[in-house]
Amino acid sequence: MGRRTIFASVILVVATAVAAGYYWYRIPTVTVVAPTTGPAVQAVYATGVVEPVYWAKVAPLTRHRIAEICACEGKAVSKGELLARLDDREERARLAELDARAEFLAAEVTRYRRLLERRVVSSQAYERAVSEHGQIRAAIAAAKERLRQLDLRAPLDGIVLRKDGEVGEVAAPEDVLFWVGQPRPLWVVAEVDEEDIPRVADGQQVLIRADAFPSRILGGTVTRITPKGDPINKNYRVRIALPDDTPLKIGMTTEINILVRRVENALLVPAEAVAGDSVWIVRDGVASRRKVETGIRGDGKIQVTGGLTAADRIVAAPPEGLADGGRVRVRRPAAPAR
Repeated sequence: MGRRTIFASVILVVATAVAAGYYWYRIPTVTVVAPTTGPAVQAVYATGVVEPVYWAKVAPLTRHRIAEICACEGKAVSKGELLARLDDREERARLAELDARAEFLAAEVTRYRRLLERRVVSSQAYERAVSEHGQIRAAIAAAKERLRQLDLRAPLDGIVLRKDGEVGEVAAPEDVLFWVGQPRPLWVVAEVDEEDIPRVADGQQVLIRADAFPSRILGGTVTRITPKGDPINKNYRVRIALPDDTPLKIGMTTEINILVRRVENALLVPAEAVAGDSVWIVRDGVASRRKVETGIRGDGKIQVTGGLTAADRIVAAPPEGLADGGRVRVRRPAAPAR
């Protein structure tokens, strides 16, 4: 065999190897999984905050400096018990001035009545004195009410859940000084998007997650839905009752899933395996597109109601370039989807 023949043969072998390698390189590599069987759950997602069912905020009605405040955070209080007293010196001085004025006008009314009996003054003069005395008495009643409002008292029996403010600070109406409530029962107050609210109803079970308990799924029950939604935020307030033994604490933030529908023993596939109404089946290294019927779309999984069996093997996340009837390389043996 001549040198030219040998050289040509080598070139042919190399070209064939390169072509084969290029062909093999272009074959898509896919991960194949098997459908699983389990419960398919349709849920409405929202976030919420844990609150007492019975509680109230205590804040001043006017801007005043705090003169006294209780050391009662975490302690039980009774309805009407004094929690704080605001500086009332100006109001008391005003009330003393009104009392003195009222005493003077009361004497004037008595004097005018005697003069009227003797026909020394007119009835109009007497009625004017009576009117002025009445106005002062009304002013005294208003001053006493303003003075009463400077004593901040517990609005209900319960626990002082939180106290803010110290003696000497100036408190305004927007400053909540006390949160008073009963530590049980609790509920989660959640905001549900308006497009989801038609699927929410009283009595539905709720799965709850909280950062404080990352490894636990807690339970609750939908107990109240606010009839009027928020047109600005486009959501509705939903309250989820918690059991008395819940580990959740007041003020914790939560993520909730309201269970709308549940199907047992459903055929499930990864959500990313479904493209439109189809999945990719792999058999003997060949991929083929297959139309399927789907049902509940849950957290990362989709229920398949038709067109697929548990024995089929599907592409977990179809890459670009898959061709119906084309060959594929399987990254690992089929394994159950988790």
